[in-house]
Amino acid sequence: MALKNNGFATNCIHAGEIADQFGAPHTPTYDTTTFKFGSTADMLDVIEDRTPGCFYTRYGSNPSITSVEAKLASLEHGENALVFASGMAAISATLMAHGEQGIICLSEVYGGTWELMTKQLPTLNRHTQFLKANDIEGLKQHLAAGSSLVYFETPSNPLLEIIDIPLICSLAHSYGAKVAIDSTFATPVNQQPLTLGADIVIHSATKYLGGHSDLTGGVATAADDALEPMRNWRKNLGQILAPDSAHLLARSLATLEVRVLRQNSTALHLANVLQQHPLVEQVYYPGLDNFIGHEIAKRQMNGFGGMISIKVAGDGAAATKMVDGLQLFTLAASLGGVESLVSQPTLTSHRDLSPAMRQSRAITDNLIRLSIGLETAEDLERDLIQSLCKVGNMSDTGK
Repeated sequence: MALKNNGFATNCIHAGEIADQFGAPHTPTYDTTTFKFGSTADMLDVIEDRTPGCFYTRYGSNPSITSVEAKLASLEHGENALVFASGMAAISATLMAHGEQGIICLSEVYGGTWELMTKQLPTLNRHTQFLKANDIEGLKQHLAAGSSLVYFETPSNPLLEIIDIPLICSLAHSYGAKVAIDSTFATPVNQQPLTLGADIVIHSATKYLGGHSDLTGGVATAADDALEPMRNWRKNLGQILAPDSAHLLARSLATLEVRVLRQNSTALHLANVLQQHPLVEQVYYPGLDNFIGHEIAKRQMNGFGGMISIKVAGDGAAATKMVDGLQLFTLAASLGGVESLVSQPTLTSHRDLSPAMRQSRAITDNLIRLSIGLETAEDLERDLIQSLCKVGNMSDTGK
């Protein structure tokens, strides 16, 4: 269903839906691995794209999969989308397909991405140069040397650094390189990188797109010519999203906008509260006026997201004490669900980075990452304050 002139929320619900013969309001789960044909000629017509149809689920040829891909493409204003078994699968297919001439990675990235870039990709002749986001001269040098892909997260994990998308894209394109952006923290509600010049936008669908901590998936959206080589990596590495997970993802996308808008609002409220607390050394949140990337975020984002990182006064033990003292925030990996989550990046998402590397990127032991859910904002505020009070041996009235 083509819905180019409709609004974001409408596309969340209606884009890509397939009307079945029984009148289901949404695309059913086609939990099948293969599809039968009446003749060899009919099968070849489908395989060779002369007639519409499905052939084999591992290839992505399944209505549950293609339906949610069309929905996701509409939300990002892309020509098409590919869904994967995980966010890391989407990232690895992107880097394998477009990083052969060299990858430039800006700022900090998710620990799994860092490990992939530093340990696995070099064995496959995909080499990565790591630069600070503001190192424009270094970026120009590596682009001039022939690097084919610039990769970054914005906001980044875990310090929510904001990178100027139009600026980097313009520079990369002037050297003939592509730009791939992991926009997981932002979601398509808050940011649409393709409209700002990016070539490929990636999400861990496990996070906000899924939104209920009950599916694992990834997605890459781009023009068809950028996706085509990635499609072959997905097929031959067996990275396809299962049909039942694709159906869960489509269900979750129906409420994406209402969930993210609520998380935006609550996160901004809590970030303002936390930066006033004496036991919080620093708050990382793009919506704060004093956040370094705030002005860029205002230009390229519609909202500031549901992720907050803070540095607690003290060391890693103080951070652990605060984390363990929380009652409504669930101590768990991942983010973006309806429930609020808390983690210490040095012990979880960035554990595999060396201590020196974490320190060089300000990922310290006293850093805590908060994923804000859909609970009542005042309840989350009370929970944070009571746990901070325990850390400082303070009473609730002595904050």
